[in-house]
Amino acid sequence: MSELKPFVETVGQGPDVVLLHGWGLHSGIWELITEQLAEKFTLHLIDLPGFGRSPLPGGDYSIELLTEQVLKVAPKTAHYIGWSMGGLVATNIAVNHGQRVESLITVSSSPRFVQTDDWQHAMKPNIMDSFCRYLEEDYQGTIIRFLAIQAIGSETQKDDIRKLRDTVFIHGMPASKALREGLNLLNDVDLREQLKNIDVPFLRLYGRLDSLVPAKAAEDIQALAPQSQHHVFPKASHAPFLSHTDQFVEKVNEFLVA
Repeated sequence: MSELKPFVETVGQGPDVVLLHGWGLHSGIWELITEQLAEKFTLHLIDLPGFGRSPLPGGDYSIELLTEQVLKVAPKTAHYIGWSMGGLVATNIAVNHGQRVESLITVSSSPRFVQTDDWQHAMKPNIMDSFCRYLEEDYQGTIIRFLAIQAIGSETQKDDIRKLRDTVFIHGMPASKALREGLNLLNDVDLREQLKNIDVPFLRLYGRLDSLVPAKAAEDIQALAPQSQHHVFPKASHAPFLSHTDQFVEKVNEFLVA
């Protein structure tokens, strides 16, 4: 039997860039920026296991599994752009497989998504708990609710929500295990200590109106990764590449072409 590998679509020309999407979605979410970025880069749009067109391998749905699966289909070395949960995976790749990473861009992502006593600028634990609970009762409704939270406050909120909703189920429902254990992963993973080990160029992008990864986390993360740069889009929420496409592409080009 052939080995299970994630689905990957490759477009464009130039240096290799791997794009990793967030929880509940798939690589189609990058559609608005694909054409512009493909003019300068070869894009590798990967569906994380259990999402989009990617099969779900056996075993624990852990950050290690996602890392290993992505590296199976990624170029030998590449620039990485990871959004939300995809940013956590891209960060883990930069920490543990630095030789595969030319540079790292995280978008609306955090090394620790849920609050602790010493990490206040993050999601409250009860919000994550309620998502886990709702998921058992109504997968589709919970995903849509989660997507709506991602757009709250953005200038283009209605368009963003419509875009997210139109994209999410194009390839059918995500695997229930990937949804459930993906939330557990967001709840449990903590890469704060490892950030100092990232020795490739590192850019972090945030939306000032994001309620999932508050922009105030940017300064906390700067203290953990003083070698990194960051930018906050003043009128964006959790998906700045949807609401502020041109400014987003400009920031990515500026960083990768420098």
